[in-house]
Amino acid sequence: MYTITILGNITILYIVKREPSLHWPMYYFLCMLAVTDLILSTSILPKMLSIFWFNSREINFSACLTQLYFIHCFIVVESGILVAMAFDRYVAICHPLRHSTILTNPVVTKIGLIVVLRGSMLVLPCVLLARQWPYCRINIIPHTHCEHMAVVKLACADIRVSSYYGVSVAILVMGLDALFIAVSYIQILRAIFSLPTKDTRLKTFGTCISHLCTILVFYISALFASLTHRFGQNVDLHIHVLIANVYFLVPSMLNPIIYGVRTKQIRNRLLRLFTHKGI
Repeated sequence: MYTITILGNITILYIVKREPSLHWPMYYFLCMLAVTDLILSTSILPKMLSIFWFNSREINFSACLTQLYFIHCFIVVESGILVAMAFDRYVAICHPLRHSTILTNPVVTKIGLIVVLRGSMLVLPCVLLARQWPYCRINIIPHTHCEHMAVVKLACADIRVSSYYGVSVAILVMGLDALFIAVSYIQILRAIFSLPTKDTRLKTFGTCISHLCTILVFYISALFASLTHRFGQNVDLHIHVLIANVYFLVPSMLNPIIYGVRTKQIRNRLLRLFTHKGI
């Protein structure tokens, strides 16, 4: 999975960089998604593999908090990028003549910076709160990575502030982002169904399929992981760990595959690249 994630996302970045016809907002956002997936998977996988391969089960407390920060920060960043991609599809389909004037390169850059800053600022209090708690209990985390609640549950103090803040951020980010995406796609579907011919409707909707698949993979796995964590007291621990890893790792692996298969321009450029190499 890690190999596919690294190769797939680097290939997306390489193709978009080398192909001038892909220098459009949709593909810039796709590159942001690829970089986010690379950082997110690299925050988890190397340490996880060292546990399985070398039985390296210890991690320094500061390193644990750093891993916690990067994991949760880039989950929030990825959610923000999916919102930005939904906005791009909305403008491209509902206001096609204004797309190039609304989503200029400076605007795309500002959106990217806002998304990163939002993730950085919202997750920072989680780390600062976790750092201040006294830890005098058992120091074993029942996870393959430093998950927020798994860490703070080790504290010998009242951790309700950390718990409430974590839940609030999750609801605020996932809830509002999912709402914005839903509103965007309601407008997109209204615009598509108003098109005159069936072929035009299918062709226009086809430009959204890759993004919709990515959204479904990300938010369904997030919802499933959250529900299992909050209400799955009778679920075995290894099932919790498996679901958490699926949530963090599977979308990063599937995103480049989805876009590579579903996006004609990327698929054609990839085929030309391999054909050239073969010749």
